[in-house]
Amino acid sequence: MLPQVVDEIVEFGPFRLHVSGRLLQSNGASIPIGSRALDLLIALVEHAGEVLSQRELIARAWSGLVVDEANVRVNIASLRKSLGDGKNGARYIVNIPGRGYSFVAPVTRAQLESSSLESAETWTLDQGSRRQPSVSVGERSLPRALSRLIGRDSSVTTIVELLTKHRFVSIIGPGGMGKTAVAISVAHALLDVFEGGVYYVDLSSVHDASLVPSAIASALGLKVQANDPKAGILAFLAPRRSLLVLDNCEHLIDQTAALSEWLYRSTSQTHLLATSRELLRAEGEHVHILPPLDVPPIGWGTTAADWIAFPAVQLFMDRAAASGSHEAVTDEVALLAADICRNMDGIPLAIELAAGRVPFHGVRGTAELIESRFNLLWPGRRSAPPRHQTLHAMLDWSYTLLSQAERRVLYRLSVFAGPFQLAAAQAIAADAGLDDAEATSAIASLIDKSLLSPSTINGASYLRLLDTTRTYASQKLAQSGEIHCVCGKLAGYLVKQLRRCEDNREGRPDPASVQVGDIRTALAWAFSKTGEGELGVRLAALAAPHLLDLSLLDECHRWCQAALHKVGPHEGSKTHLILEASLAMSALFTRVDRSDLHETIERGLSLARKLKDHKRELELHAAQHIVMTHLGRYGEAVEVGSRSLELAHQAGYATGIVMSEWMLGCAYHFAGDHASAIRHTEEGFKQAERLGTTKVDVLGFAHRTRALNVLARALWLSGAPDRAAQVARQAVAEAELDEQPMSMLVALTYATTVFLWRGDIEQAEALVDRLIQHGIRYSYGTNAAFGLALSGEVALLRGEFRSAASKLREALDTLKVERRQNLATMLSRSLCEALLACGDIPEAQLIIDAAMERAVALHESFEMPELLRTRAKIELAAGRLDPRAAEAMLRRSIELAYEQGALSLVLRSTMALGSLRATEGRTHEAHAMLAEVYSGFSEGYDTHDLRTARHLIKTWRPAT
Repeated sequence: MLPQVVDEIVEFGPFRLHVSGRLLQSNGASIPIGSRALDLLIALVEHAGEVLSQRELIARAWSGLVVDEANVRVNIASLRKSLGDGKNGARYIVNIPGRGYSFVAPVTRAQLESSSLESAETWTLDQGSRRQPSVSVGERSLPRALSRLIGRDSSVTTIVELLTKHRFVSIIGPGGMGKTAVAISVAHALLDVFEGGVYYVDLSSVHDASLVPSAIASALGLKVQANDPKAGILAFLAPRRSLLVLDNCEHLIDQTAALSEWLYRSTSQTHLLATSRELLRAEGEHVHILPPLDVPPIGWGTTAADWIAFPAVQLFMDRAAASGSHEAVTDEVALLAADICRNMDGIPLAIELAAGRVPFHGVRGTAELIESRFNLLWPGRRSAPPRHQTLHAMLDWSYTLLSQAERRVLYRLSVFAGPFQLAAAQAIAADAGLDDAEATSAIASLIDKSLLSPSTINGASYLRLLDTTRTYASQKLAQSGEIHCVCGKLAGYLVKQLRRCEDNREGRPDPASVQVGDIRTALAWAFSKTGEGELGVRLAALAAPHLLDLSLLDECHRWCQAALHKVGPHEGSKTHLILEASLAMSALFTRVDRSDLHETIERGLSLARKLKDHKRELELHAAQHIVMTHLGRYGEAVEVGSRSLELAHQAGYATGIVMSEWMLGCAYHFAGDHASAIRHTEEGFKQAERLGTTKVDVLGFAHRTRALNVLARALWLSGAPDRAAQVARQAVAEAELDEQPMSMLVALTYATTVFLWRGDIEQAEALVDRLIQHGIRYSYGTNAAFGLALSGEVALLRGEFRSAASKLREALDTLKVERRQNLATMLSRSLCEALLACGDIPEAQLIIDAAMERAVALHESFEMPELLRTRAKIELAAGRLDPRAAEAMLRRSIELAYEQGALSLVLRSTMALGSLRATEGRTHEAHAMLAEVYSGFSEGYDTHDLRTARHLIKTWRPAT
């Protein structure tokens, strides 16, 4: 085996240079190059940005030999030819007369361990054939680092040390100082330290302070969010070592400071890196003031080598060359460049903007423009806040250099909240006075002048205004008097794009053409005092399904409410229906008032029937069904399921048929008809397989997962404990694959009950732990109380009665807020069991009486056998029932269980009745009765109840 070596790789332009392997490649192909020329190239790239004299180059390529300097010139000329230096604007090696040569192209350095040069060559094949490491959520959120960050190595090192030592660092400086670039470089430098747990949050597109937690949650990969996702953020970050980068905080300073301080206090392993134009002034914050790039002091040096050694001048020359300048770096040019950088105060963005003008005006012309246009602004800068005036002066200067068309396009494009595509830019920029061709030409010019930055995200091409440029341009837009028109054009463009997606049945908008930040901007304007409410109504209706798909439930609810207040001429239309339906669906898991939600659904159903929109009517039936089950109105849930199934068949809607069968299965299960529950649920699975409709996702979760849980519970109740466990495990496994957080919540909640019923304490406890963490992570509000409640059930099985009573009592108090009855009865009965074991009989009596009254009032029969069994035990203990009355109550429990087809509940009540008879010496009756019920089981012999039954049968067996 060949030994491993470390090969340094240097990339520039289309080239890749293997230093140790002495190989130059372009787009994967080897470039033939002489040995001396290659030595010179390696020397130059190793000292990129520096000037190497001919003597130094001779020492490197002809070590120990005496050669003429003409050899250097010949090999440099050959090298330039091989690189295509000077063609199509490419610039790699510049000659500084009398001083030497400098490599000026941006370079990227990396190291590659390989057993041979051959393996290194394999690594340099096209992107499609490279080995790709797995990428974490954090790495996906982190933008690429700049290929060459000039003059910031010291800052990056210092910030890394501060972060390691203190956990919370803010990078502070005026706009355009390069805070974002430094923060991203720090983040990349620490990726390995945090094992990929680095998460980047760009707050520039968030205009509402209340949405900062949502933006953080999104960057962490927490998809579903309720009103306040802070608990989920904390649950995600607390157990892991991670770095959270909060970029562009200044416009949300109060909220960001509070959140940062809260995270710093609440976690011990979370490191925070913020960028802002002002201090957050939060607890734990350590500040790194990002200084300007070093510039040559006045009177410093006499040669180009003296001035180009400073990072500010290096950046200027680098960006000028990248913009297409071919001006030789003479002493005069370097001195002028130093003067320009000094006038720019060393601010990187200002320097880059100035360098962008060099191809058009030359270095001298650019210096003259600065002197003539801005000589009055420099003195005034020191008396004003630097975060405004310094960059504002630079941007003002850049703005004056633009044509009238370019100015109009620049401030119009400031309406975009984030990246945008060329088609979107053209739609916003063009008007009657600026046709498409002129707008496109102006956009291209703005790209050339570095005022628009092109980039590629997920394979799609985007343009973006830098944050500071957008802020400045937004002021110009406000002054222009066009803001109303431009915002209206943005809203109109979004309406057009979203409608195109709807018409083409694409399901969801193309993220390349529709950005959530732009939807927010357009809707905020439309529903403002100066906006156009009617346009906002149309946009909200089209955007609502998109927001639902992204699980932005709270935002969807907010905009639908705003639109419904202005529905006006759209009343009774499809637009009105979409708003009502989306309002209901977004409220289903985020709002407490079930009655108000029921009314919203009824309004939507009325509209859907009027408009004969069967698809949305079925979706609303699904929402109505869930509300009915939450409220414990199971008979009405059965009716809703029946109407839904009939409608689905009439409409020929395959997905609706499957969903309705599963709705009926769920409703019958809770209503206590377990045979019907199994029949409808299994019919749904058969229809799904026959129709190829395996995924039914209407309300943010997979209805198949819910159906599997219903089937599992119904199987246990009907006397098939082992099959029930198998299906429950399948429900959890499929929810994991589905990757819908709500699907996992449903799966964990109801699968846990199956294992609790079986007496599988360890399995139930493991699922409860997952449920609690999941509920907190995704901010499910009172839904998270299910985890606490089921942990109480686990404690009850373990015999920890006080703990069980405390947990169950707390959970029930929380669930009462939302009137969630679908688990409340079971939990109330379990609480009574715990209280009875603790001797708290009076409280147990009150709770069981209330649960019975509620069940009777709601015609709830599913829990009645268990309620009667528990009530008999409590009343006997309290002395309120004699044995005859208790026996009658238990016989009624058994009768109801038989009527439901709930063999497992028959067994429980039969054991209770047998125990009562055994105490009276009637063991022969107890034995015969329990043995008969036990014989009805064909599986589940290792479950808790069946083991207990076997023990009692043996105990009560009559003597021979």
